[in-house]
Amino acid sequence: MDIQIGKVLMTLVLFLITAVMEILGCYFPYLILNQGKSHWLWVPTILALAAFVWLLTLHPAASGRIYAAYGGIYIFSALMWLRFVDHVSLSRWDLLGGAVVICGALMIILQPQGLIR
Repeated sequence: MDIQIGKVLMTLVLFLITAVMEILGCYFPYLILNQGKSHWLWVPTILALAAFVWLLTLHPAASGRIYAAYGGIYIFSALMWLRFVDHVSLSRWDLLGGAVVICGALMIILQPQGLIR
């Protein structure tokens, strides 16, 4: 595999895992506070948020460009969570918006002299 493609894939995987940890860190408290689920869910909440913070330190740099690209991946991940975890059908506007943010994130990641060097 080309080194450049490998770096892009690793960056995307890192962004996806980071997004899932962030979503879990918000979803568990939602279940506790709004759905009356067990307070034991605070334990995975803390672990997910700790993993989220640690994963942020693994990103290529702490800059606006990184966070902008991550934001696009986060939005896509949140839509996938809505569809596959919450079982909510996505509208064509959701799908179009998800496609736009993924394209935007990829443009930032793949730009010449961008995130992947």
